[in-house]
Amino acid sequence: MTHDDTPPGFTDILAAAARIAPHAHATPVLRSSAIDAIAGCELHFKCENLQRAGAFKFRGACNAVFSLDDEALARGIVTQSSGNHGAAVALAGRLRGAQVTVVAPRSTPKVKLAAIEGYGARIVPCDTSQAARDAATARVLAETGGELVHPFNDARVVAGQGTATLELLSTAPGLDAVVAPVSGGGLLSGTAIAARGMDARIEVYGAEPTGARDAHDSLAAGERITGRVPDTVCDGLRAELGTLTFPILRGHVHDILLADDAAAINAMRLLWTRMKLVVEPSGAMPLAVVLAHRERFAGRRVGIILSGGNVDPDALAALFAVLEPGA
Repeated sequence: MTHDDTPPGFTDILAAAARIAPHAHATPVLRSSAIDAIAGCELHFKCENLQRAGAFKFRGACNAVFSLDDEALARGIVTQSSGNHGAAVALAGRLRGAQVTVVAPRSTPKVKLAAIEGYGARIVPCDTSQAARDAATARVLAETGGELVHPFNDARVVAGQGTATLELLSTAPGLDAVVAPVSGGGLLSGTAIAARGMDARIEVYGAEPTGARDAHDSLAAGERITGRVPDTVCDGLRAELGTLTFPILRGHVHDILLADDAAAINAMRLLWTRMKLVVEPSGAMPLAVVLAHRERFAGRRVGIILSGGNVDPDALAALFAVLEPGA
């Protein structure tokens, strides 16, 4: 299920940056000498947890929705999401006065469902598997005749996500590497295209949980691996690569690195305690892989995309309790 399998280019990301500038936040790039000392490298954190709707997803959603003509807008917008993208599309749709329907797995955290509803969108629940998401989305599209804004298999969305890296590299030029989480691959694809467009020497890495390692294994196998059931606390990283994103990652990404859920929660805790940043487990995964693969990044200047901060406060204590104090 896709809008367009033609990958965006660097010029599309520049156009997206101009389109979303009146609506999206230019998020800060923050540093922590304490975390640098732990990681053994110089880290530059792009704080997309401070983006509108609490995640980078607003960039891609905003670019897609604001590129629609009035006729498409009048038919309504349909998407599928485990939370952050759904909230982002709902907000972008509200800004343009469009009706939005979000197909959401029943496992979606309550805090994310509340955000989607708060922006005025209609939620259609479905089972957790990608096949169930696709089937429910197809059904809604057939019923409504709406415009699909896919969370990652959409060139407009990928171009929007790449604007975070444009800002990062404008603020912190000369980075050796950029690390972003990977789920369906929209953020990592946009990150790679933007980084290559600004400085071809930059190495781009994906960060993925060991319990949802389909992107890592897909690149290793040379073909998309689909149909697995992910097992990770990182609810934003459970999708599988799309037909649009897989070839982009094959062509542009240096490697996809793995870390387990405990490492993600440890990284989340570090960001909380050392930087006072609320970051969800999915968003902490890039720091987790840098800490798990210290030799890869030792002494280098590394950009980290903190992709989102939509963690349920009631779940926070339970997440942190997974680790021993001082872990």
